[in-house]
Amino acid sequence: MSRSTTMFQEALSYPRDSDSAVKTIAIGGVLLFLSFLVVPVFFVLGYIARTLRAVLDDEAEPPVFDDWGDLGMDGLKVFAIGFAYSLVPAAIALAAVFASGATLGLGGNGAGSGLAVGLIALVATLAVTVLSLAIAYVLPAAIVAYVRTDSIAAAFAPDELRRLAFSRTYATGWLVAFGISLIAGVLIGVLNAVVIGAVLAPFVTFYANVAGTYAIGTAVRDMPATDAGDETPATGSVA
Repeated sequence: MSRSTTMFQEALSYPRDSDSAVKTIAIGGVLLFLSFLVVPVFFVLGYIARTLRAVLDDEAEPPVFDDWGDLGMDGLKVFAIGFAYSLVPAAIALAAVFASGATLGLGGNGAGSGLAVGLIALVATLAVTVLSLAIAYVLPAAIVAYVRTDSIAAAFAPDELRRLAFSRTYATGWLVAFGISLIAGVLIGVLNAVVIGAVLAPFVTFYANVAGTYAIGTAVRDMPATDAGDETPATGSVA
C-alpha cells in the first residue's frame, strides 16, 4: 500500500479517533454554520491550528474545544496570515480595474481601447488564477511554519516556505488534503439536493478540514524548522 493511500485512510479516520469526537465535530459544525457572524470562524481556524500542533507533536487523538480565548487568538493570527496572502491577487485585480479605466479614459470607446481593455482583463485573470493556485498550495505551509514557531513572521519566511513547499512529503500531504476536500465537495453537492443538506454541509466541511490538516501535519512532522539550526535536508525533499 502506498504512503499516500495510507495517509488518506488515516486522515479520514483521524477526526473520529477520540471519545469526544462527536462533541468536537458537532461544535465545529455549529461554528461553521454560524460563520456569517464572522467571530465563530476565528474559533474554527484556531481549532485547525491546534489540531496541526497536536499532529506535529505526534499526539494520537484530535484536540478538544477548550481554552476559548487562546483558541480565538490563534484563529485570528491564522486569519491574518491568510488575509495577507490574499492581498496579492486582490492587488492585481484592483490594478487591472484601474488600468482598464485609464485605458478607456485615454482612448475613448474605440475598438482599440476595447481590445486593450480585453487584453488587460485576460492577462489579469490569468495572473490572478495562477497566483491563487500558488497561494492555495503555499498557504498551508505558511500556517505550518507559524504553528511550529508561534511566530507570524515565520509564515512569510522564504527559507522556511521553500523548504516545506518544495518537499515531496509536503506535496503528498497537500494532495491528500486536496483529495479529501474534493470528496467533501461532492458529498455536500449531493446533500444539497435535499433540504437537510444545507444543515449538514458545515459538519462535513469541518470534518474534511480536520482530516486534511492531519494529512499535511503528518507529512511535515519530521521536517525540522529552519530556525532549529539543522541544515540537513528533510527526508524526501527536492534538492
